[in-house]
Amino acid sequence: MADPADSVRLPHSRRAAAALTLATVAVYADIYIPQPILPLLSREFGVRPAAAGLTISVVVLMIALVSIPYGSLSDAVGRKPVMVTSLFLLAVPTLLCAAAPSYRALLVFRALQGALIPGVTAVAVAYLGDHFSAAELGPKVGGWIAASVAGGLAGRVVSGLLADWWNWRAPFLLFGGLTVLGAAAIVRELPRAGVRSPRLSLPSRDLLQHFSNRRLVGAFVIGGAVFFCFIGVFTYLPYYLTAAPFHLSTAFVSSIYLVYIAGIFASIVSGRLSARFGARPMMAVGLAIAGCAVAGTLVRSTPFIVASLVVLCVGMFTVQSTAPAFVNANARRAKGAAGALYVTFYYVGATFGSLLPGLAWQQWGWPGVAASCAAALGVGLAADAILCV
Repeated sequence: MADPADSVRLPHSRRAAAALTLATVAVYADIYIPQPILPLLSREFGVRPAAAGLTISVVVLMIALVSIPYGSLSDAVGRKPVMVTSLFLLAVPTLLCAAAPSYRALLVFRALQGALIPGVTAVAVAYLGDHFSAAELGPKVGGWIAASVAGGLAGRVVSGLLADWWNWRAPFLLFGGLTVLGAAAIVRELPRAGVRSPRLSLPSRDLLQHFSNRRLVGAFVIGGAVFFCFIGVFTYLPYYLTAAPFHLSTAFVSSIYLVYIAGIFASIVSGRLSARFGARPMMAVGLAIAGCAVAGTLVRSTPFIVASLVVLCVGMFTVQSTAPAFVNANARRAKGAAGALYVTFYYVGATFGSLLPGLAWQQWGWPGVAASCAAALGVGLAADAILCV
């Protein structure tokens, strides 16, 4: 159980909520800095689209690989120390990316970012779970997901604009500094949650326990499927829209990522709706909405594509604001490890989503990207219908 004092202090502290929001925005911005500038990186380093996409996939792969230890560590030593340490360290490779002398060096620094990011992404929901009841958790997680959406939006939009006005290195400097500010805010404002376990539990034991719960497995698959689709569409969108027949500029394409604002509202609303109607129906609805949106991107009209991307954000974040709370509610114990395992599946999906649609793009163009993303959503719907019951 969390310390009762903590569970009173957090919900009544706007400054604590603001600190967690700032840190979340910084972390998620760091993940997506290169996404709108991939064509620039292709030209700068002479790499093909699928290779340029590695600047995204190497981060999400590292997040997938190391999330589980962070969850177990936070179960033992507390959520706040893990988040604070990770944030301060994350600022270092983020700033180093701005000085990368080669594409290989850039990938190394991006991998280091990915190794540190789960110190927040794999722990924050468990932190909220320490402070709020099951009835309150859905809306609170929805609010946290909204902050992550804002971070992804900032990383994509600001990165593209800075790169267009100055150069591709500038965004890494800006968001490296923001990461330091987020770490400092967490140190100052967040109460320390009670430690949930007196010692480090064996990750393998926790993992085996969670894999025996089919509802958790279903949620893990859904998280990976929806992020495969989302990352696939938005990673290769710049190639689609800067080529014929659109010929849009990098700055304009970057501004299209403002559709993420729809995800902020969807996260908040769906978090509340899931408390009323249940998480499983909300996840199914979100997956279906996302599938319709992917089909809409095939229409070669810029306004129609933008509208489809708005719908995609609504669908994706309807799922993502619901699934982590579903995992937390259905984990019988070691909730930090369960949340970390969800994050692992989520980013495994992103790893494949940042790579396979790129190969499909090189072979079949945008219809190949759309088909691969739609197939992933189909897997998620099957998991919702079969495993999450």
